[in-house]
Amino acid sequence: MNYSEYFLYCVAVIVMIATPGPVMLLVASAGLKGGYKKALQTIFGTNLASLVLILLSVLILKGMLNINEQWLSLIKIFGCLYIAYIGLGILKEVFDKSSMDADLPLHAVNGGFKQGFLVGISNPKDIIFFASFFPQFVNITPDMNLSLTMLTLTWIVLDFATLSVVYLSFQKLSKSRLYSKLLAACGVILILVALYGIFTTLKL
Repeated sequence: MNYSEYFLYCVAVIVMIATPGPVMLLVASAGLKGGYKKALQTIFGTNLASLVLILLSVLILKGMLNINEQWLSLIKIFGCLYIAYIGLGILKEVFDKSSMDADLPLHAVNGGFKQGFLVGISNPKDIIFFASFFPQFVNITPDMNLSLTMLTLTWIVLDFATLSVVYLSFQKLSKSRLYSKLLAACGVILILVALYGIFTTLKL
């Protein structure tokens, strides 16, 4: 087994999941509203989406599936629009809250399994990762099937662990005065990620 490549893969996965993006911000925002139970449901949804993308990547690697570039670009654009929609929803609630009673709680994003899956499956960052970066590590063992199994199981474990840490970090800030600003920042970042995704997709 190539341990150096496997270690590099683990680091890349953690960095990709932990950096601000649609999945991370959705889990954090959902957790702020419904606690760890809601965050966990969202993580299950995003994780299933990742497994679907991994399966598609495996099928492409084995020559069993060929995806048209134009269809892939269209999926990315629709995904970005959906992510921007969530970001606008967060901002709308923050601004509505600021014009109403300051003692009313913010509800953040509902999250949950379905929304987690939809964001995960349409996330341009994940699509690019599993389409181009993931296949580079299929040689960590001489057996491709064993490598793919290890990479997939590692992804599942690191995904749950990293997003749980993200939720706990945000949860500590939920009772502070920075709460509304934190949500607003999540909304703005989601919109910027969506716009950047659309820009890079159309530019290609």
